[in-house]
Amino acid sequence: MPLFKKSSEMTSSGKVDKRSSLPPWKVAIIDDEPGIHEVTKFALSNFSLDGRSLVFHSCYSAEEGFALLRDEPDIALAFVDVVMENDHAGLNLVERIRNELDNHCTRIILRTGQPGSAPEEKVIRDFDINDYKAKTELTAVKLKSCVYTSLRSYRDIKIIEQSQKGMERVISASSSVLQSQTLHHFGSAVLEQTLQLLSLNSSALYLTSYHQDLYQDTQMNLLAATGEMVSYKEIDSVESLPGEVKEYIIEAMALKKSVVHDNIYVGYYQFGKDVTSLLYIKHDTSLTPLQVRILELFAANVSLTFENLSGKENVQQTQRELILIIGDAIEQRSKETGAHVRRVAIMCEMLAKFLNLSEDFIETIRYAAPLHDVGKIGIPESILHKPGKLDADEWEIMKTHAEKGYDLLAASNRIIAKMGARIAYTHHERWDGQGYPRGLVGDETPLEGRIMAVVDVVDALLSKRSYKPAWPAEKVEEYIKEQSGKQFDPVLCEATVELMPKFVAIQRELPDEAVKNE
Repeated sequence: MPLFKKSSEMTSSGKVDKRSSLPPWKVAIIDDEPGIHEVTKFALSNFSLDGRSLVFHSCYSAEEGFALLRDEPDIALAFVDVVMENDHAGLNLVERIRNELDNHCTRIILRTGQPGSAPEEKVIRDFDINDYKAKTELTAVKLKSCVYTSLRSYRDIKIIEQSQKGMERVISASSSVLQSQTLHHFGSAVLEQTLQLLSLNSSALYLTSYHQDLYQDTQMNLLAATGEMVSYKEIDSVESLPGEVKEYIIEAMALKKSVVHDNIYVGYYQFGKDVTSLLYIKHDTSLTPLQVRILELFAANVSLTFENLSGKENVQQTQRELILIIGDAIEQRSKETGAHVRRVAIMCEMLAKFLNLSEDFIETIRYAAPLHDVGKIGIPESILHKPGKLDADEWEIMKTHAEKGYDLLAASNRIIAKMGARIAYTHHERWDGQGYPRGLVGDETPLEGRIMAVVDVVDALLSKRSYKPAWPAEKVEEYIKEQSGKQFDPVLCEATVELMPKFVAIQRELPDEAVKNE
């Protein structure tokens, strides 16, 4: 008896069809009669369905058949002999395929040379098979008919299975989509799941182009990118696009319709009079009409979502910019530099990241940090602008800016204002309890206040002021080490020393106006 070899494969034409990019249908012949293998292959020579030929796997026992189905789960069709090692070897194999391997996709056609040994009605009723034929009744025509029917059934089952898996991926990814912090993250997450649902191994980039606004300005927004396109995060015009992509996008915009070039698809979608959406996809295989329709639905829904959410994001961005402007205004009123608030915002964010704090904390402290001295708005200019040293009474008034800042912000339930209030109130507290306004000790001061305390001093020491030159980084490091456990949290002091080169770099990138003009 010939030995089973997993590599014993042959297409229906006797060789692999190199002309087709589609993989052949895998057909297993599990029968202990070698002649049956040859006859089956001959009868199915030149067989093709959906542009795909057949490739055969020959097995000569039920055990070999089980090993094949175990190792090759994508067998589309299996011809199984009933009588092999014993009278019921084929029936037992069917049970093992369906139950042990949990394979309910492979189409199984039982064949027998002894019809009386296993009654047809009982076999069809009791076993999960797709057909049951006597070997003598399987003429070439009937054999082909069985194969057409079985392969179409297998194809449809796999499509349904693929759709179910795609839906599972979409549902499992819904949390990441909903947790996206920006429109770009949201669009990219949805686009990624859409491509997976369609089984497209693609690089994709999705743009939304607006017509002229009230002031005749145009704007292009990048809403999503996947694959090799993810490096493009901000695109504000067609000219910002990479060369090849730009050509196809311009063509679609000029024609005002979707365009297809080999493995390139550019979807052009007009939604109302204000929004034109463009979806660029570079894919491995041609798109089906259903895939194109689903991509169109994706573009439509993400575009509408963008319109709804962009207003919210614009408001949030405006709030953040206004906070920086307020911080600048306060610093200028107290004769400080406006660049200070921008630097400390970045430095606080950097320190929070170094400490592996939560993403929410990191983002919030960056936007809350500029509010640390907002209470100075309530300090008389005669004290803020006094050229000499403040006397005891003036100093007591100056110290009230911490509580004034807290009072200004504490009424708000917005997270940036809430953290800003805590920072304003506590960034002059000290680790040893000698700070103000409440003399908090150690970690009684909230972490955001302790971070602001050290960052505020570091930036001030690294900066040139009317009353002092800028300190070199080495001298600032010495001071921070000296004040560890006194003025500052020891853990934050260690982190600050580690980050000092980056803090110095921020000073160079965002210099004070006086320094820039020198």
